[in-house]
Parts: sequence; structure tokens; C-alpha cells
Amino acid sequence: MPGTVQSIERAAAVLRLLAAAPDGLGVADLGNALGLAKTTVHGILRTLHQVGFVEQDRSGAHYHLSDAFGRLGESYLDPNELRSRAINWADSLASRSGEVVRVGRLVEGKVEVVHHVFRPDDSDQDLDVGTTLPPHATALGKAVLAYDTSARPRNLEAYTTRTIIDPVKLGEELATVRSRGWATEFEEHTVELGSIAAPIRGLGGLVVGAVGLAGRIERICDSRLRHRADLVTMVRATADAIARDLRDDT
Repeated sequence: MPGTVQSIERAAAVLRLLAAAPDGLGVADLGNALGLAKTTVHGILRTLHQVGFVEQDRSGAHYHLSDAFGRLGESYLDPNELRSRAINWADSLASRSGEVVRVGRLVEGKVEVVHHVFRPDDSDQDLDVGTTLPPHATALGKAVLAYDTSARPRNLEAYTTRTIIDPVKLGEELATVRSRGWATEFEEHTVELGSIAAPIRGLGGLVVGAVGLAGRIERICDSRLRHRADLVTMVRATADAIARDLRDDT
């Protein structure tokens, strides 16, 4: 059996000490309690602060557990933060691809659209921000659902004859998404429409949402009805760019 990871043990010890100190503790206090150098403690605290588990008081001298630590079952990333980091990249993807672009995240078993860019052709279109999509029938949903099995829907509703409603087949589809790193949809939610999406990873590699484009099959797929490789590349690059912004600015 492999041994334990020392850095995680130390971080857990820091969290335990902070949980027992409602008024917070300073770097020196934690270092003395754990027998660690101040630089080591400061590095642990900085990381825990970045992931939202600890906060500093106004003076900056003491640390305490954040409210987010008590809500680990909830999404740690605010939807407005995801949207703000995605706006420029999503707009660029829509401009380059000529298709509708959406950014979404899983909320109570549905994909909530937090940002929507219209197809740049001046046609009449409805804004989707705030609406929800079925995760099993859309590329945007599958790109997130593949990494969160706890959110997998129990009742797989059919929207078209191509919708995957067999749990086993859906499991196989999601395994494919994980292995290649992107998801597709072919008339599974709406007839004559297809989509491509890729997961957005936050700190630690946690998938916090997805970005994808959608359009008519003849534009999304090639002559052999395969999702176009150039569009897949664009979507994946956009997801990676958003992820870098999230990690750099968190």
C-alpha cells in the first residue's frame, strides 16, 4: 500500500486547528502547534485560501475557516465568476465558429446556462441565460455529467428518437467523453441540431462547468456526419483558456 501524502496531512491538521479556534489563528500559532516553519504554514494557508477553505481577518494577521468549508456539497464557484471568466473566450468562439455558444454548469441535476452568445448572423434568437438543459441529451451536459456521477439523472427522458435513455448506454457514452476529453450530441435534444462541448476545470482539476457550441447538423458535421475536427479543436481550446483564467485569478 502507498504511504500517506504529507502535505495533505498537514493541511488537514491546519483545518482541524482552525475549526477549534473561532477567533482564528496566526501563522506563528499554527507553526508552533504543528512544529512547522512559518514559510511552510504560510504556503498551506495560501493554498487553502485559494480553494476557498480559509479566510483572513481584516488585519490579515489571523486565519479562520470560511463559510464555504461548511458547504462542501455545493458548487464552490459562483456562476457569475464562471461567466465573467468565460465571456471573452465564448464570444471569440462564436465569432470564429459562426455558431451559438453556451457556458453551463450542473445545478440540481440540470445544466444551467450561465452565458449565451448568439450565432453571429443577425437572425432572430432567444437568450438562454438562466434556462436549463437536460444533461443526458446535450453535449454541454454530458461534458459535465461525465465527471460527476452523483448528478446522473435517474429518469432519462426522450426528446427525440436519438436521445440516449438506456442508463448502460449513457454510462458508455460518458466513459467515452472522459477518455477523449470532449462531448458531442447528434439530434438528441432537437432534431436537425448537433453540438460539441468540453469541460472547464478549476483548481485541482475539478470540473466546474462546460463550454460548447451548437448548430445545424450540416454545419456542425462533415459529409460523413462526423463532428468537424476544427470545431472540436476550437471548443477544447476555449475550455482550456477559461480554465487557465479561473486558476490564475482564483
